[in-house]
Amino acid sequence: MKAAFAAAAFEGHGAAKFPGRWNSLGTRVVYTAENRSLAALEMLANTGDKDELIRARWSIIPVRFDPRLVLVPPRVPTNWREVPSPDSTRIFGSSWAAKGVSAVMKVPSTVTLGEFCYILNPLHPDFSKAEIGPIEIFRFNARTV
Repeated sequence: MKAAFAAAAFEGHGAAKFPGRWNSLGTRVVYTAENRSLAALEMLANTGDKDELIRARWSIIPVRFDPRLVLVPPRVPTNWREVPSPDSTRIFGSSWAAKGVSAVMKVPSTVTLGEFCYILNPLHPDFSKAEIGPIEIFRFNARTV
């Protein structure tokens, strides 16, 4: 994420203002990836100005959570990989968050098939069990873009 937003990264306000694939407008969630390289690819795929990747100041924050906090849905909407994101995925994720099913939901990455993102629900009572690490500087290499 951009360094300017790192301090509030786990509040979910950014996603609530700017809905993503797995949340509707007004739904607070936090998007994470299973590893740094996938997080970088997700940022690359979602940044309109590729030169900004090099110019901007970025941060990355490690987070760990007990697998028992994670919902692995048996299925997601069949059109989950469409671009732009379909309403079905936003409804799916927003419903999960609103019902308070779990603190974390595992979803497939649209950028790299076979890898996964984790959507965190900052309003879930078990969210506080997630171990949020320190904010770290993250830089893209000019060869990346």
